[in-house]
Amino acid sequence: MIPRLAVTAGEPAGIGPDIVLSAAMQEHSAQLVAIGSAEVLAERAQALNLPVTLAPYSSTDPIEAHTPGTLPVVDIPLNAACTAGELNTANAPHVLAVLDQAIELCRSGECHGMVTTPVHKGVINDAGIPFSGHTEYLAGAFEAKQVLMLLTSPTLRVALVTTHLPLSAVPNAITQERLSNALEVLEAGLRTQYACAKPRIIVLGLNPHAGEGGHLGHEEHEVIEPACAHYRSLGWNVSGPVAADTAFLPAVREQADAYLAMYHDQGLTVLKSEGFEHAVNVTLGLPIIRTSVDHGTALNLAGTGGASYKSCVAAIRMAHQLAASQLTKRSK
Repeated sequence: MIPRLAVTAGEPAGIGPDIVLSAAMQEHSAQLVAIGSAEVLAERAQALNLPVTLAPYSSTDPIEAHTPGTLPVVDIPLNAACTAGELNTANAPHVLAVLDQAIELCRSGECHGMVTTPVHKGVINDAGIPFSGHTEYLAGAFEAKQVLMLLTSPTLRVALVTTHLPLSAVPNAITQERLSNALEVLEAGLRTQYACAKPRIIVLGLNPHAGEGGHLGHEEHEVIEPACAHYRSLGWNVSGPVAADTAFLPAVREQADAYLAMYHDQGLTVLKSEGFEHAVNVTLGLPIIRTSVDHGTALNLAGTGGASYKSCVAAIRMAHQLAASQLTKRSK
């Protein structure tokens, strides 16, 4: 079965429109439906000399594999004029309206997965709208008890217990409940979406040397180690807490289907240094498939033709893989 995927254009002043258009020039086995400003997409296609034919999307359109050079669009008009590379707080509601439309298309089952391109959290907050990121926004929209950010590359999977928090807030956020929820969502996601029969999970410590027996912090002894021990007692293949500075050595990687990092940069620095442009952000714990690129809005590259679309293509193909597997299971 062919999945239909909602692809958001993200921040209109950033590279989101650029990479959506560039991805539309490629072959895909899924059907793509872009959501964003048709005006911005048309202007950016002209500026980048990309011969993409834009057409209004209709829910009655047959589901067919994507045709390179074409792009059905759900038009969400801008609130104010947009110049590539220049943020405008007036368009913050537009950015969230785009995301809301993608949510509704997936909630209704009209689309079988969502692929998101970058938004700019700062400009949304500057507009007076509390927003900490796609992951948290989607969790709220679907009333998900626990979601998990999983970054994947061709050679590595890293999930995060905490996401967009200041580093000073991380220790207090590492609680037994939060860590247990993260482990359960990760284990279930690896089994159901990545066909790992008995997932091998390596849990990183929070502090240098995983706390060094309590001399460099207490979180490992009080929170992380007991949680790992609990799931090992249930028969899970969970290792940790493991010192983050040696956890990603090749010999250790061979023993892991995924890592669980305590905070954003602890896990993503390694993954992005190796797999940037090929990494994909997958949100586990949602009732829908959601993937995203692994980079930001890159305002300085918007409209220049210098933005790479490779992560966008990887995110589309990952969403296709996950959605197609889900559709196949439902049809049996």
